[in-house]
Amino acid sequence: MSDIIRLLPDHVANQIAAGEVVQRPASVVKELVENSIDAGATKIELHIKDAGRTLIQIVDNGKGMSPLDARMSFERHATSKIASAADLFALKTKGFRGEALASIAAIAHVTLQTRRSSDELGTKILIEGTEVINQEPIQCAVGCNFEIKNLFFNVPARRNFLKSDNVEFKHIIDEFERVVLPHHDIAFRLVHNDQEIYNLAPGHLRKRIVDVFGKKFNDHLVPVTEQTDIVELDGFVGKPEVAKKSRGEQFLFVNNRFFKDTYFNHAISAAFEHLLPSKLFPSYFLFLEVDPKQIDVNVHPTKTEIKFEEDKAIYSIIRSAVRLGLGKFNITPTLDFERESEFDLPMSMINQTPVAPEIRVDKTYNPFHVQNTREGQFSANNSVSNTASGSKDKSFSSALNKAGFGSQFQSGSLDELWNSEGANEIPDNYREEEKHIQIELDVEELKSIGPFILKGSFVIGSVPEGLLVIQYRRAYERLLYDDLMRGFFVNPLASQQLIFPMEKQMSKQEQLAWNEHEKTLSRIGFNWSWVEQELHIDGIPEILDESTVLSCVDKIIEQLQMGTLDKGEIAHTVLAQIAFGGSMSFKLQNNQEAITDFVTRLFEADEHTFSPSGKRIIAQITNEQLIQLF
Repeated sequence: MSDIIRLLPDHVANQIAAGEVVQRPASVVKELVENSIDAGATKIELHIKDAGRTLIQIVDNGKGMSPLDARMSFERHATSKIASAADLFALKTKGFRGEALASIAAIAHVTLQTRRSSDELGTKILIEGTEVINQEPIQCAVGCNFEIKNLFFNVPARRNFLKSDNVEFKHIIDEFERVVLPHHDIAFRLVHNDQEIYNLAPGHLRKRIVDVFGKKFNDHLVPVTEQTDIVELDGFVGKPEVAKKSRGEQFLFVNNRFFKDTYFNHAISAAFEHLLPSKLFPSYFLFLEVDPKQIDVNVHPTKTEIKFEEDKAIYSIIRSAVRLGLGKFNITPTLDFERESEFDLPMSMINQTPVAPEIRVDKTYNPFHVQNTREGQFSANNSVSNTASGSKDKSFSSALNKAGFGSQFQSGSLDELWNSEGANEIPDNYREEEKHIQIELDVEELKSIGPFILKGSFVIGSVPEGLLVIQYRRAYERLLYDDLMRGFFVNPLASQQLIFPMEKQMSKQEQLAWNEHEKTLSRIGFNWSWVEQELHIDGIPEILDESTVLSCVDKIIEQLQMGTLDKGEIAHTVLAQIAFGGSMSFKLQNNQEAITDFVTRLFEADEHTFSPSGKRIIAQITNEQLIQLF
């Protein structure tokens, strides 16, 4: 039997390595920019075409390479950054594996022009699929100029699995941000399809964060710093008011190398305890300096996973340092016994006129008749009528009728019990566990329900089984959404032009997310223009109140950035936010005809139990639940 184990050819081995190192165009950008930084460049330019499918060009003013080094750089495991295994424990460079250029050359057409400052002529190398096509001396600038063309030209399966240009370029932006933040002393420029995206001048860290993520961050950064024998910590965390539902601006670096770590992320979240709701995530830009001997970066080819020898101690240091930073700048709640506590008013009461409390006394109350009343309630409960006559003596027990249920209600703010902004939010498993909430009534049956009473944000009516409570703004949100969705697929929605445009500062990521769905947003009724990174809104959907436009845009952007959505999901996301904004200014007329028509429209809708955002619209309070209150 012949031997069956053999060495793989270099071009096959390189393609296998490329499967791990080069996952998409963003991987090429990361590897080449890191090489430029290791070469001592002070200015780096990236030129991208078609999100990297057609061209990825990296130009730097680093030290350059000799003709022999230029050729050797494309060999597997050929590197200038380490010489022995011991060097792995004292890494000061981004790369060290010697796989990146060999992997890139195996799946693309690569052209390199490079020259050292001590050489009169530079070198040009052309490689296609690991095969060196040409190498010749040329006149060129000091540094390196890489051109990566036709990525995955010989791996069609990988090329077919690439996402849209917008998605792939978003990944390039992600990698670009992870490199430019720790190296704020280097000038960077990014151009996509001949359009300049970033032009970052050297500066301090705070300036770099503002340049990358927008001016809105300038007033919302809290410095965090700590020095110990284990780790030196420096950077910023965002104030609670800029927290988001997505993990957008969350960056951890160790020795200026970006990494991901859920353990340390939990330490930062723990520092924001009681400052943020559970579904919001803080922003942070934290830089750790650790002895290279106490970390292992050789875990994965992408080098984003790092093992720490003192991870538990670092966890505690990060959490305490972030808490200290928030406390120094009065972000966390404090106790001040010298303050006049009578001036501390809830936000909801600031604009309200002070009113003296009103004391009500039930002069007819007789404590000696409590037992008889309870007996009457329970005996009457057994004879509750199941007919839908609408009269209180048939719909409710005699005890409840005596208390006035079905015809009038006790005073008090129901809005305080059910806040239309956040209460009764449906958990993920709600629809499976609470199917009995579905309430089905024929339109004819609605005529026997009543009388309807408008109380705050609620419409209340009596039904044979008890009380029907409708949060009418959520109901209007549902009706508005259904109308918008039906009209959206037929014609563009009506738009109202603004006399004075509304302005909103956005980051590059937010700008890309907005532009990616510009056709859908235009069809819904938005008109806008860009002035650098500032969005100028000239037209808004007709149903949207001007006071809710900016908050609505914030929520739309947040949803668009959370993941890759198809056109139908994008339409739902945007229209749901528009409907929510339109419902905030809706007022239901307080007369029986208007209320009855509104409730009839609601029950004629296919979906009338939940709003587009998944919040409950209708609740039913049974007679048994009412009786248990006494």
